[in-house]
Amino acid sequence: MICTRFYVVIVLVLLLFSSCAVVRTYNAHDFGLKPQNGYNNSPHISKAIHQISLSIRKNQKTILNFEPGIYEFTMEGAVVRSYYISNHDQINPKTIGFDVENIENFTINGNGASFIFHGSMLPIAVTNCKDIELKNFAVDFVNPHIAQVKILENDTTNKMIIYEPADWVKYRIDSNRLVVYGDHWEHTPVRGIGFEEKTRRIIFNTGDIALGTKNIAEIEPGVIKAPWDDPKLIPGSVVAMRGSGRPAPGIFLEKCVDTRLKNITVHYAEGMGLLAQNCDHVLLDGFKVALKGNDDPRYYTTQADATHFSGCKGLIEIKNGLFENMMDDAINVHGTYLKIMEKLNNRTVKARYMHHQSWGFEWGYPGDTVQFLRASTLDNIGLPNCIYTIQPLDTQTFFGVREFEIIFTDTLDPVIRKEGNFGIENLSWTPHVIFSHNIIRNNRARGALFSTPRKTLVENNVFDHTSGSAILLCGDCNGWYETGACRDVVIRNNQFIHALTSMYQFTNAIISIYPEIPDMQHQRGFFHGAAGLGVQILNNYFEISDKPIVYAKSLSDLIFSGNKVVLSGTYKPFHWNQKSFLLEKVGNFSFENNDFDVSFSQEKDVLWMKTVD
Repeated sequence: MICTRFYVVIVLVLLLFSSCAVVRTYNAHDFGLKPQNGYNNSPHISKAIHQISLSIRKNQKTILNFEPGIYEFTMEGAVVRSYYISNHDQINPKTIGFDVENIENFTINGNGASFIFHGSMLPIAVTNCKDIELKNFAVDFVNPHIAQVKILENDTTNKMIIYEPADWVKYRIDSNRLVVYGDHWEHTPVRGIGFEEKTRRIIFNTGDIALGTKNIAEIEPGVIKAPWDDPKLIPGSVVAMRGSGRPAPGIFLEKCVDTRLKNITVHYAEGMGLLAQNCDHVLLDGFKVALKGNDDPRYYTTQADATHFSGCKGLIEIKNGLFENMMDDAINVHGTYLKIMEKLNNRTVKARYMHHQSWGFEWGYPGDTVQFLRASTLDNIGLPNCIYTIQPLDTQTFFGVREFEIIFTDTLDPVIRKEGNFGIENLSWTPHVIFSHNIIRNNRARGALFSTPRKTLVENNVFDHTSGSAILLCGDCNGWYETGACRDVVIRNNQFIHALTSMYQFTNAIISIYPEIPDMQHQRGFFHGAAGLGVQILNNYFEISDKPIVYAKSLSDLIFSGNKVVLSGTYKPFHWNQKSFLLEKVGNFSFENNDFDVSFSQEKDVLWMKTVD
């Protein structure tokens, strides 16, 4: 008995020693990285990651630790690579800060460090990796590509406005045109977002603003006069003016499995804060796209969405986040429809990426399950099928691909003809989503967008002045080509505080269920929902100034129960939709146990159309 116990103790000690031995820690300063003003860390981070990748062994956990401080990265000496990134401009090559590729069990711990980038860069790229953790750091740029200006005078009588660019904005006037510039970049802003000076909220009922950047004149150093005729920009208002491009996100994930991002803040990025494509299981815990506190002189964060997930699967979980003052949505989860360009035979098609910002990356693999649909009605065609083989047609490899030849396991439905407009959705690469305990505020366009047939849970979030709709369930095989139908969505215990104060695409209510269906009259079924499933809106709090609460189109089942609605009167009603519930082709609608502190009549405030005439 004593011997047995002795051997057990020895085994436990060996196991403990073994588990400790497989963790290897590196310090960033050993590779020449320094938190020093004006010091370029780009060549040193490249060397560090390359050397660490060569030393990593299977089942060995590896950590790269940074000391707290500010680390600068310039384009000189940085890695240059080409990436095709969904929902971004496909401009290559790109200059990369942290280039993490083909690594397993690797952690980058910033320990509170700030990573500051110069010029036009993709700060962090993580590709073809497994079990990666990024944590405890911030991402920012020295000179963001957004030109922030403050309104000094708005003379609508003479159709003229006077504004001053912020101190850090570099600009010149070229042929009466405003040109803003920085290291290796310049552009003329084409539109902007107006913010209230004190609250930093988007100015009520403004949306995108094409503030004058042409036919302008500098009336004194740092003061510009431009043509203008809109009284909404009062003196003191701040406008964040941007160009039309989105070259790269702040953090890019591709073909990764089990990626965790914890306590990371993106203060600015040229495109989205984070873009993940073709990834399996992603966790964002304490991920922020945020200002640098109340004293931050900037009024904006990212050029586009805070987070975006394209063609992912597994669990996408986003919790404890803060998403504020970005130029687009807090989150968008979707796949990409391919358009069938030609039916080659009864099992083979030629199919193509259609949107100019979403192409160049792999779409599917042999064995994946797909669904065909008619683009005009978004009706499914036939039963799901499987990919037998998939090959690029316009490139030698899948890198940079636009067009595919796909052979399917089973015969195609005869409805799919050589002529017609049909799309294909990859059902295998669709995720389960949990979006919880997040704050979304003072941003452009919309709050959260979801397009996945797997279960989606949206709970315990605060949607505070999201400008457009707080939640959008979409689907479009004609313009954005973003899949697809939502089957089971639960929206519960959230606060919606003055969402929908401006008009943007698909923003028909605070919660807008709006698939893009050109030919509703000939649609046979419902796009969203399924037998016994659909959208449940439960126990939420709505603080509103205008009428529209829920808009739904082509949905099988909708439940609105246990919600409280408070009318504050903070803003003047402006929306064209003056129904609290406008339901177009909704099969079943359950409405019970809701608390309205204003006069509400189902007869007057609910328009429920089960069919479309």
